[in-house]
Amino acid sequence: MWSATKGRWTSPGLELRMNVKNYVRFEFCSLPENVSFARSCVGAFASQMDCTLEDIEEIKLVVSEAVSNSIIHGYANDPGQKIEVEVTIYDNGNLEIIVKDYGKGIEDIDQALQPTYSSDSTRMGLGFTFMRSFMDEMEVISEPGKGTSVRLLRHFPSQGNQAMA
Repeated sequence: MWSATKGRWTSPGLELRMNVKNYVRFEFCSLPENVSFARSCVGAFASQMDCTLEDIEEIKLVVSEAVSNSIIHGYANDPGQKIEVEVTIYDNGNLEIIVKDYGKGIEDIDQALQPTYSSDSTRMGLGFTFMRSFMDEMEVISEPGKGTSVRLLRHFPSQGNQAMA
């Protein structure tokens, strides 16, 4: 759930169960060419986890979908807007990704989460479906006129290995 006092996502007791191992936060203009930038950054950051190349590709896909949703649906392709991405690696093997925009928001989240629903009839409406299928948890918080935050969580069982660069 979103914590207004902490300005970030929290789960009840989350602070007691997990310690942050590494963290990155960045923002960029809502330009279509920044979709590949965001997916590359998050993929590179996630490569610190004990995961496969297939896992990294899935993470990059969900980031692409979330950022594209912000650009297309949140901002109606207005390039002068801001998208924020926050990625946290926890010591228990969890990877948390938050993609946030300050666009038009989602009127009906339940409807938006339905496979093949899109507010744009030229789109397939599978973005949230892909995100949900490749992540262990997905939560969407949105308020019309104020924007949307998508929280994605993926658990990687730690096997004591660390990637060496």
